[in-house]
Amino acid sequence: MITSFIHCALFVFLYMNLLFVLALYKKDNSIADIGWGIGFMLIALYTFFQFSNFEQRQIITTALILLWGTRLATHIYLRNKGKGEDPRYQAWRQQWGDHFFIRSYLQVFMLQGFIMLLIATPIIIINSIHGPTLGFFDLLGFTIWFVGLFFEAVADYQLYLFLQDPTKRGEIMMHGLWRYSRHPNYFGEVLIWWGIFIIACNVPYGLISIASAITISYILLFVSGVPLAEKQLKGLKDFAEYEKRTSIFIPWFVKK
Repeated sequence: MITSFIHCALFVFLYMNLLFVLALYKKDNSIADIGWGIGFMLIALYTFFQFSNFEQRQIITTALILLWGTRLATHIYLRNKGKGEDPRYQAWRQQWGDHFFIRSYLQVFMLQGFIMLLIATPIIIINSIHGPTLGFFDLLGFTIWFVGLFFEAVADYQLYLFLQDPTKRGEIMMHGLWRYSRHPNYFGEVLIWWGIFIIACNVPYGLISIASAITISYILLFVSGVPLAEKQLKGLKDFAEYEKRTSIFIPWFVKK
């Protein structure tokens, strides 16, 4: 298992360096966002063909990561297409000034690579270690994963359609899944990784991959997910009412 982690660390390091060079060439650090899902897909494929025994759990888990990563990368690409660099990266480009090169390399690409490797822990463990036949916890993990994908994919698609409507500019998306949660896409993302963790619990050392689920949950709830989105929403009309009656994260009944 240690060997597979070392291989993946080197793999991710090279991958993030490639993305950094591409971002410099295009003058667009938003490439890091598109490369996020693709990175997990590459880790899953590499560990599957390099270390797995082609067991059912390994085949299914790798397929789930490929499905998730393809959807996410495609969604972000279509969302960003023709819009230039994401405002977050534009702001950092101005703030960092002469130190942009090194801070971009370390704080965007290398940091993201480290987090990617940490979150990919259950994938690496599943694909690197022989485990028992599929059982209850596999079914539980698969179920949670599919529920998560449903929330993330449907919420992203609903928001995408909403943002494409010019008559809705300046308004808040309050329909579909967004009626029951202010961030159903992030809720789905968290479920996806808790599902993968539960699947990993079926193989030796799988419990240590709880660091993956905790990390993605913490980041989305307290760092770059919900907090940034809430900051953007607060500048829009009707947010106070939306905030008052709609759950911030876990989908729940609308308050009167």
